[in-house]
Amino acid sequence: MDWQELYGNWVLVPDRPIAVIHFLGGAFVATAPQVTYRRLLERLALEGYAIVATPFVNTFDHNAIAQTVYRNFNRALETLFETRFRQRYLPIYGMGHSMGCKLHLLIGSQFEVERSGNILISFNNYAARDAVPLVEQVSSVFSQFSSLFSSATPAFDVEFTPSPIETTRIISKSYQVKRNLLIQFTNDTIDQTRGLTDVLQNLFPGMVVAQTLSGTHLTPLGPDIKWQVGDSFAPWDAIAQWMRQEVYRDLHQLERNILRWLNPFSRN
Repeated sequence: MDWQELYGNWVLVPDRPIAVIHFLGGAFVATAPQVTYRRLLERLALEGYAIVATPFVNTFDHNAIAQTVYRNFNRALETLFETRFRQRYLPIYGMGHSMGCKLHLLIGSQFEVERSGNILISFNNYAARDAVPLVEQVSSVFSQFSSLFSSATPAFDVEFTPSPIETTRIISKSYQVKRNLLIQFTNDTIDQTRGLTDVLQNLFPGMVVAQTLSGTHLTPLGPDIKWQVGDSFAPWDAIAQWMRQEVYRDLHQLERNILRWLNPFSRN
């Protein structure tokens, strides 16, 4: 399997896919998800899941980003069904990390989507000044500049669209995807999964699974480090394999839990 670009998406398709995963990464690392999330996405592809990873550039208008990635995904999906998939129907799952969770939640609230479920990892819904320290500095500068000319001039302020409060309201009122897996990590200081869990459990009692795994906010990230063993298995090979296993211990756990939720009858 090789990554291919299709309508602005990066796709990875096994021979006989059993489902499709639409992946959206976190802010600032979502521009090249086939690289920054390579290990995780390729593991899912090896288990039979077709991956459509949609890059995006973070702006303050999250509604516009959600619309763009949803449109790009649909264009790629239509082409894949016409040219690559042998089946007429495949289950579709959304999977997001960090900001990617918010985008999937907006997509699932504002469009008539057909999803078998969503996987939401390390959700956060911060205000702009909390998520991007530079925004607070810029706002302060503009406020001072405005005050020089008129005390009646309103202070310059910047916020994401929709704001955190508005995002929660939209989800509570309009979110349509009933089956959800929410994952947070033990050492993640910017995670806001608990509040989202309460919202979704109120919407869909018994359909929401919340898990806490060892790791940090960056656990889902990482390329796959491969070690080429020589003709004879040397001590260095054993050390390298042990180091690779230790480095990806938390990521392995994440992969197993995702695969188990996708297919409870698998051996993963």
